[in-house]
Amino acid sequence: MERFKNLIMHDNLETPYFLIDEKKLKNNIINLKDALNSYWNNYIIGYSFKTNSLPWLIDYFKDNDFYAEVVSDDEYQLALMVGYNKHKLVYNGPQKSKETFLEAIKNGCIVNVDSQRELYWLNELDNLNDRKYEVGIRVNFELERYCPEESAMGPEGGRFGFCYENGELKKAIKYISNLNHISLVGLHLHCSTKTRSLNIYRAISKVACEIKRFFALDLKYVDIGGGFFGGLKDKPQFSDYMEAISSELSKEFNKENTVLIVEPGTSLVSSPFSFITSVIDVKQITTKNYVVTDGSRINIDPLMNKTRYFFHVKFKDEIKRQIIETQVIAGFTCMENDRLFILEDHPQLLIGDKVIYDKVGAYTMCLSPLFIKYFPDVYVESNGYIYKVRERWTAKEYLRISNNQRYKVD
Repeated sequence: MERFKNLIMHDNLETPYFLIDEKKLKNNIINLKDALNSYWNNYIIGYSFKTNSLPWLIDYFKDNDFYAEVVSDDEYQLALMVGYNKHKLVYNGPQKSKETFLEAIKNGCIVNVDSQRELYWLNELDNLNDRKYEVGIRVNFELERYCPEESAMGPEGGRFGFCYENGELKKAIKYISNLNHISLVGLHLHCSTKTRSLNIYRAISKVACEIKRFFALDLKYVDIGGGFFGGLKDKPQFSDYMEAISSELSKEFNKENTVLIVEPGTSLVSSPFSFITSVIDVKQITTKNYVVTDGSRINIDPLMNKTRYFFHVKFKDEIKRQIIETQVIAGFTCMENDRLFILEDHPQLLIGDKVIYDKVGAYTMCLSPLFIKYFPDVYVESNGYIYKVRERWTAKEYLRISNNQRYKVD
């Protein structure tokens, strides 16, 4: 792997590219583990593959003793292919295949049942009659009732798991309890939220305690999910979350014999990633000044729903610049809404200047489309060196994965 000295290469790398700060990533991992060790030192961390499944990144988490938290048969296979131990997976979501669902349970993975069809699939294991198997179950509950205006879907409610309030959870638990060779040993209570507040995790923990009492469950783990803030000084820290979770869970669960599972994604990978772009054109149209870059909004905001970005500008030289009242920073695509932000009363940007976006490691790579330009390079900065961990895609890579024999690709 070719390595470049940091100071030499930063200004010479071809843009656009993602850059991972390995030191920041490592610090996030240390802070999370420290928080868990302080408040619930019987834990498993499952890294959420869907947040960013860059092979270098998921391999890095494997080397730091993380489980893989996967939500489809494709992610399941990816985890095994990059070397995760076959039992160090947390398998969630409704998009499991029957084959991998049954295989994961046989391998001793943490598998949380999410759908009716998965309940029926359990019969095949029960009929094997060879040994006992263990599963968890995804709980759906009315988070909005506990935390008004904080849940992602509001009063409409979430759509995953088995509903506690209408009795579907009771039916599912009874179904599993009637199977001779399957034991229910865990609860999965991840919720999508707008606020990521501490109140969310207090509510989740309270519901876990309530369900354990109501159904008289003998549980080995509680999976609290993810969705934490991370890398922002003015937001709750890992220690704040773990303290809130521990204070509630400990009312019903014993730390010594109950594993706490957390499934972080954004909180670990958002802050270490930057996206570096260059100005490729500056133009004036009527009274507006446009600055076009070789990066796009689709690279750092694929769903185009963000209202602001963390960014800074790096000038290519130190010449005195004219102050421009308004400059619209735009991406390279043909979409008119590929506009990222507006600079007001700022020195004029010129071709060759750089616009650098920070804290962009979450969902950007998994959701970015192959639109007009293909995937950019990815570099890691570590101990004063920069090295490439993903080559940018060209038409060759695009054709190679199509497996179309009409085209010869070297």
